[in-house]
Amino acid sequence: MPPLPTLTSEERSIYEWQMWVPDFGEAGQQKLKDASVMISRVGGVGSVVAYELAAAGVGKMVLAHAGNVKPSDLNRQLLMTHDWIGKPRIESIRRRLLELNPRLEIVAVEENVSFENAGALVEQCDLVVDCAPLFPERFAMNEHAVRQGKPMVECAMYEFEAHITSIIPARSPCLRCLFPEAPPTWKRQFPVFGAVSGTVACMGAVEAIKIIAGLGDPLTGRLLKMDLREMSFRTLKYARRDDCPVCSQPSN
Repeated sequence: MPPLPTLTSEERSIYEWQMWVPDFGEAGQQKLKDASVMISRVGGVGSVVAYELAAAGVGKMVLAHAGNVKPSDLNRQLLMTHDWIGKPRIESIRRRLLELNPRLEIVAVEENVSFENAGALVEQCDLVVDCAPLFPERFAMNEHAVRQGKPMVECAMYEFEAHITSIIPARSPCLRCLFPEAPPTWKRQFPVFGAVSGTVACMGAVEAIKIIAGLGDPLTGRLLKMDLREMSFRTLKYARRDDCPVCSQPSN
């Protein structure tokens, strides 16, 4: 296998300030360049995750998001623009990210995640950031990430509330340990401020960078919950369930 390309002089100039971080440096930046990140839904949360990771210098992204841009997207989906209403979301996502980072390799998939396509999507990445609003999508990403041994950062929000956790197969509980079943009252449409989805998205991008570069302490086995109406934060520990249908079973 040929060696991966090293940082160019242009990249060193762009990422100079973050390479000053003592436990990151040029070696950490090279890890970001070599990494591939899959993002499930690139909307209110996922768009900001993708934008921050593109800015940080992640080399490749696999992005899955279906449908056309609607006016109601524009309060939070920051990779969508008014002039793109009625056109495919994934193309708006792609062009906006390349405006920021033309060196980024993008695999643009005009589909939402399902149990049918999740395995093939996860195969293309080193790490998953799950930003999907619906539990069937989230469960599909979790199952295939665990099965393939890929870490997954899980981000979600509702109104002023948000939570985030990180899942590293064989080292931590998984999403089905935290949510054995989909909450029966959960709906596709819910109250949302873009600033709230953007807050948890920035945290998700930081978790992804930490896991890729091997620095800091990821939120494995811990759920960080926040209520931004009160600006309150708390971290809850959770454990692997002996009856978990995903991570209590040997991975293939």
